[in-house]
Amino acid sequence: MWEVYKKGFKAYLQLEKSLSDNSVEAYQHDIEKLTQFLMINGIEKNPEDLELQHLEDFIRWINKMGMTPSSQSRIISGLRSFYKYCIQEQISKKDPTALLEAPKLSKKLPDVLTFHEIEKIIENIDVSTPEGARNKAIIETLYSCGLRVSELVNLKLSCLYFDVGYVRIIGKGDKERLVPIGSSAIKYINLYTENIRLHIPVKPGNEDVVFLNRRGRKLSRVMIFMIIKDAAKKASVTKSISPHTFRHSFATHLVEGGADLRAVQEMLGHESITTTEIYTHLDREYLRDTLQQYHPAFK
Repeated sequence: MWEVYKKGFKAYLQLEKSLSDNSVEAYQHDIEKLTQFLMINGIEKNPEDLELQHLEDFIRWINKMGMTPSSQSRIISGLRSFYKYCIQEQISKKDPTALLEAPKLSKKLPDVLTFHEIEKIIENIDVSTPEGARNKAIIETLYSCGLRVSELVNLKLSCLYFDVGYVRIIGKGDKERLVPIGSSAIKYINLYTENIRLHIPVKPGNEDVVFLNRRGRKLSRVMIFMIIKDAAKKASVTKSISPHTFRHSFATHLVEGGADLRAVQEMLGHESITTTEIYTHLDREYLRDTLQQYHPAFK
């Protein structure tokens, strides 16, 4: 019987919530975990028969399996979405997830690069090689626009509106947004597209993709990670960094400079302002560090 509910839930996520394939798969995986738990423990109940106690036992079970608090929280979020669907479709009259508590998460603030460190990384890229010219354009774009790595690798030539200083980004759940792009990023993208990309034999299906590998295909996410790790190493930047570090740095520098949080939310493509609010925490950390460094009473 659960297979019917799973199929219905999948259709709900795709058609009503318009979620990306990756998000749908993650939610499906959460329900799969729950049914696995029910089967192992001999609990033959449908969604409408499950009680809060069953779900609490399930959370304890995944905790014993070594699942991290953040993964447990994500699964609880998946269960809440599933019961929202169940109530909407009148499969269940009650929502046992209403009182289900998520594990307390420790707020680990990610590493943020200073503007000087970002300049150092960009300056140390050798633009005399085709890959170097492309990589400089990639890092300039990541920092200028605060893109997710998936948004960068899928960036389209047809979405570049350099005449008005914007790029059109297709983000999570296929939601579109317009993001301003700086003159430096525009300059290096143009240098790459006009002098390097022009001479690459493009594989079918990749004609509109901005950044290509030497074989004319779209770059993978792993390749972007490698490009960034290598660039940081050459610039002697020892912080633990990834493509997301540039997104964090982009947002943090905006908030530190006094940017409106709603504007930052819009540029990052966050659905909820609460996701963007982490940057106010980062800003407070920055202020406290500044006080400790420069205020005589804190020394």
